[in-house]
Amino acid sequence: MNTNEYYIKRCLHIAKNGLGSTRPNPMVGAVIVFENKIIGEGYTSAYGGPHAEVNAINAVKDKSQLSKSTLYVTLEPCSHQGKTPPCSDLIIKHKVPKVVIGCVDDNPQVSGKGIARLEASGCEVTIGVLEKKCKAHHKRFFTFHNNKRPYIILKWAETKDGFIAPKAKNEQKPVWITNRYSRQLVHKWRANEQAILVGTNTVIEDNPSLTVRDWSGENPIRIVLDKHLKLNKSNSILNDEAKTITISKKDIEFNANLARQVCDVLFLENINSIIIEGGAKTLQTFIDENLWDEARVFTGEAEFTEGITAPVLKGKLISEERILNDTLKVYNRD
Repeated sequence: MNTNEYYIKRCLHIAKNGLGSTRPNPMVGAVIVFENKIIGEGYTSAYGGPHAEVNAINAVKDKSQLSKSTLYVTLEPCSHQGKTPPCSDLIIKHKVPKVVIGCVDDNPQVSGKGIARLEASGCEVTIGVLEKKCKAHHKRFFTFHNNKRPYIILKWAETKDGFIAPKAKNEQKPVWITNRYSRQLVHKWRANEQAILVGTNTVIEDNPSLTVRDWSGENPIRIVLDKHLKLNKSNSILNDEAKTITISKKDIEFNANLARQVCDVLFLENINSIIIEGGAKTLQTFIDENLWDEARVFTGEAEFTEGITAPVLKGKLISEERILNDTLKVYNRD
């Protein structure tokens, strides 16, 4: 591993501190090196706050060292005025002579413009260090800008005999298939993503709140597909614990290309990542339209004998682990 890769790897490591709070902005990491020593580092603050480069520069005690330093960053510094001033301008102001960038920003407002501005000032810019890893790290951001939709994570739990829910039940609450540790992990995932989506039947059958109860973090925006507006304030998903967006026949046509229509609505809502938790019909719709990026599938020890069949998924298995008696498999779309 060369010097540039070493420091970009450090940028990626600290960038993860922004997971779940920077959205819809990318979670960027930045490191400043002077005479082979890190003198400042930072990651993107919660949305509306300073970007990673600003935090890294602010962390440098002796600002005179910046004119002889190298700034490493996972993503091209911005060049436009948004919630905060352009990062490229601050870098130029402090006369940082070298900038090493993991990957170019695909956002049309930035793409290549930040690099051009730095180079025009005389800064030496290196691009594409650990590019594949940086693009994977910024997968939510790139999916949103390139595909005009959120990064989509499918999640469900199924029994050993392949059912996602029993055929019938006596109470309006979930029938748990997985253990409490698996369920806590799901709450952690909810805190990491910007939104969560379910269909009307899931709300009617389980009355979920879809909040982060077993983890510390921000509740995701709740999205519910409610064609005929059947739901009301008695349903937990419409309480005040988190923002809820209802998608009905007023917003989309509930026919062919349903998943694509939903994605179009979510794009307009500026949502760059979402977990789809069910039910089986909703999940299968996104699978059949090939509108998903990652699937996280639990298999518990329970058996129902009969019930609602789990979705049928074709994808590349990228990991498998045991969580006590549960199995978690993670897939990527081929």
